[in-house]
Amino acid sequence: MEFWLGAAFVDTHEFVPLAKAADRLGYATVAVSDHIFYTDYQSAYPYSDTGAPPYKPDTHWPDVWVTIGAMAAVTERVRFATNVYIAPARDLFTVAKAVSTAAVLSGDRTILGLGVGWCKDEFLQTGQDFHTRGRRLDEMIPALRTLWRGGTVEHHGTHYDFGPLSIAPVPDRPVPVYIGGDSDAALRRAARVGDGWIGNRVYTEDQLAELLARLTRHLSEHGRTLDDLRVIAPIAAMPSADLYRRWADRGVTGTMAAPWWLATPDEKARHGRTLALKLATMERFAEEVIAKM
Repeated sequence: MEFWLGAAFVDTHEFVPLAKAADRLGYATVAVSDHIFYTDYQSAYPYSDTGAPPYKPDTHWPDVWVTIGAMAAVTERVRFATNVYIAPARDLFTVAKAVSTAAVLSGDRTILGLGVGWCKDEFLQTGQDFHTRGRRLDEMIPALRTLWRGGTVEHHGTHYDFGPLSIAPVPDRPVPVYIGGDSDAALRRAARVGDGWIGNRVYTEDQLAELLARLTRHLSEHGRTLDDLRVIAPIAAMPSADLYRRWADRGVTGTMAAPWWLATPDEKARHGRTLALKLATMERFAEEVIAKM
């Protein structure tokens, strides 16, 4: 079982020390989330009853690739993932160069987690078509993989048409592509082209069982099984080694943890809502859970 550090809503200055701690404590991956700006969104946030997003205008959303570059420079082992990057809100070559550069600078420790996005406002401001975002992402993934092969390449499709051309640098190994989201479209995309799948919410055990059954059905349509896909699933249960062993046996290869959300009253009293609290709870989670796996 891999333990991913879910670093959404973290202040920008905290990423580097959190990455250092994750590297030392045995976390597998630091996950960085993506938004371009905050506004009075016209789009409704799809995961809340009110349609309001669970963050404020001053919530930090640093550029994911700059942040990964900074964290990679001070670590040796831990990997970095986007959870998730809204690639179809950008042009193909911006995505290709940013991801490729991060992969090279990190020594192939970068995972590209992708989603289609819910926020139409961001697409409007970047000049990308919101309504074709799923179809463009489906074509973008093989186009990115073609560009990352290196050398002179070309791609001729419905939404992207280029070449012959080359980009550099390119990574030594293929960049793993994980698909985020639990809609049928997202699960089908993961089953068809993904190296992995990332859950976009915290699931009860019953919800996770139903979701894995759906994912298994989609995988079977492409001659694949759960053994062919890395499954990263946040679980709504008190963390324990027994919990994660049980789900590892059912095909879950990783989970998302942000230990400071489960800080004890004593930890909150000693540290407040500070970086020190995050580091202390990461230490405890590593001792009580990761070390026992």
